[in-house]
Amino acid sequence: MAALRECSGWDQVGSVRGMTHPRIRPAVAADVPEVKTVIDAAFRPCIARIGVVPVPMEADHAADVAAGKVFVAEAPGDAAGTARVTGLVVLEPREDHLHLDVLAVRPAARGTGLGRPLLEFAEARARALGLPEIRLFTHAMMWENQRIYPKFGYEAVERGVTGPYDRIHYRKRLE
Repeated sequence: MAALRECSGWDQVGSVRGMTHPRIRPAVAADVPEVKTVIDAAFRPCIARIGVVPVPMEADHAADVAAGKVFVAEAPGDAAGTARVTGLVVLEPREDHLHLDVLAVRPAARGTGLGRPLLEFAEARARALGLPEIRLFTHAMMWENQRIYPKFGYEAVERGVTGPYDRIHYRKRLE
């Protein structure tokens, strides 16, 4: 199971165990190095499985942050009060839905349930924008994501290949 989880980009279903509820806020320019670190650490193990570098690792993180697409989850601060980015979502509003482009969690935070508040944040953001659904896709070889997303109300709607990426598309309609 650990090998499956290490490539999922986020953690297992559950509450946030071992930490207080994370603070989720818009990323700022100073967060870009940590955004890159979290995404690279979360997706690097996927390269061996899918055979290519995952798209999030090649994204222009500075541009995404500047465009207001990145929201970071912070763990409580250390003794000096310094918070640390433990996870993030990259959200892109579209005309009729919110596209959940990336959900990533630091490997050290996997298994703490951090994925749940990040998904809940995405839903709240979609509702605040008046969008009726969230859409996302995952690589077909990411079997763990295919088990997790339906537990959060996402339904698979299609499968398609774009270049070297075999993707399963999901949506969640918000009531």
